[in-house]
Amino acid sequence: MATTRLISMHQNKGKSIADCLADRTDYAKNTNKTNDGEYISSYECDPKTVQGEFLLSKRIYSDITGREQANDVIAYQIRQSFKPGEVTPELANQIGYELGMRFTKGNHAFFVATHIDKAHIHNHIIFNSTSLDCTKKFRDFLGSGRAIRKISDRICLENGLSIVENPKRGKNHYGKWLGDKKPVSHSEKLRLAIDETLRKKPADFDTFLSEMKLEGYEIKTGMHISFKSENQKKFIRLRSLGSGYSEEEIKAVIDGNKPFVNRKRATEKSQSHVNLLVDIQAKLQAGKGAGYERWAKIFNLKQMAQTINFLTENNLLSYEDLDKKAKAVTDNFNQLSAQIKAAEKRMTEIVSLKTHIINYSKTREVYMAYRKAGYSKKFYEEHTADLLLHKAAKAAFDSLEGKKLPTVKALQMEYSKLLSEKKKAYGKYHSTKKEMQDILNAKANVDRLLGENISEKEKEKSQEQR
Repeated sequence: MATTRLISMHQNKGKSIADCLADRTDYAKNTNKTNDGEYISSYECDPKTVQGEFLLSKRIYSDITGREQANDVIAYQIRQSFKPGEVTPELANQIGYELGMRFTKGNHAFFVATHIDKAHIHNHIIFNSTSLDCTKKFRDFLGSGRAIRKISDRICLENGLSIVENPKRGKNHYGKWLGDKKPVSHSEKLRLAIDETLRKKPADFDTFLSEMKLEGYEIKTGMHISFKSENQKKFIRLRSLGSGYSEEEIKAVIDGNKPFVNRKRATEKSQSHVNLLVDIQAKLQAGKGAGYERWAKIFNLKQMAQTINFLTENNLLSYEDLDKKAKAVTDNFNQLSAQIKAAEKRMTEIVSLKTHIINYSKTREVYMAYRKAGYSKKFYEEHTADLLLHKAAKAAFDSLEGKKLPTVKALQMEYSKLLSEKKKAYGKYHSTKKEMQDILNAKANVDRLLGENISEKEKEKSQEQR
């Protein structure tokens, strides 16, 4: 469950926009609240330089449109608070990122800071009031708060979290929890029925279909096999149920060519994380006491058990396999990171070049008049801003080194394509990052254990020699 609120971030009297942005963003990025920045993610901006990036976009907006900021709203913030104990910081940040993407439709840069310093984990999602292409401003519309809540509720349900039924206004008025009583979709019921039938290990696919009929499903065969229960209005195709439920995959499980995956266990596995072991000796030398030592020993035992479970579930019991997997997932992460950075770099270049093309067009007549005036000093002083923009645009065109100058439409198409590719890469980036962290932590724990065992053997050998 998450409650949400949209907040307009205004420029305070007596303060510059830069100072106001710094105040708001620094509070959100507080390292004491975000576990040293671990629970901060971003889209189309770097959290470390977000104030400067937001300010630059506003200057470009002014240059492109010729309009100055009419109101004192400099950015917007979505506050998203979760029910205590229902969500992990990692999942909360992931949900906040998805909310930011869906609400802004990828048109505004934003970052998500997940605060864990209070009983209820909550997100600060701060997005730029200026669009990525620097041609528009976000306008808070009637019902925007309701729209955010609906998107947030949908994402919560997709991640198995409860939502608020009949939400009411008021700081502490959360309404009635749906929790485990939230309705189960027909697709989910069908998946559960298929899981139960496969657990019975049917002899063949025809037997599987017979068992599904006993479960109360009407079956329609043809190009695509589909199922309908008594309370359903329409048939549901197997291929629409997602990974693991196609006709080919079910047949592979029945024939023994593919292992049957317990979905509940798989979900638990995906949410489990491997933490690094504590270096107890180093902590004791740093001044920690006997109480800390007792806690650390228990913590390390639990983490080694978690590490073994993780390696078993991922079939990485061979050190050679673990080492290969660690290298492969690290390479994959680095490639995705490089792909995203390259896209961001090119998108920045496109925005800059598009700005110069627009500026050149706007100031061309002024420059021609300047030439006709014989490069008059007086004329220059009266039109300095336009002439500087024209000069900067011409310098940017000269740097293309003979390449044909693209049209604004072509640049917009390229930008849209890069933005789409980056969105897809970001989805893989976050899941790959988590996978890499777990693999590398597990390998570090194994290396640590192997190193300690070698050290113990060396000690024993030394004592025998004495």
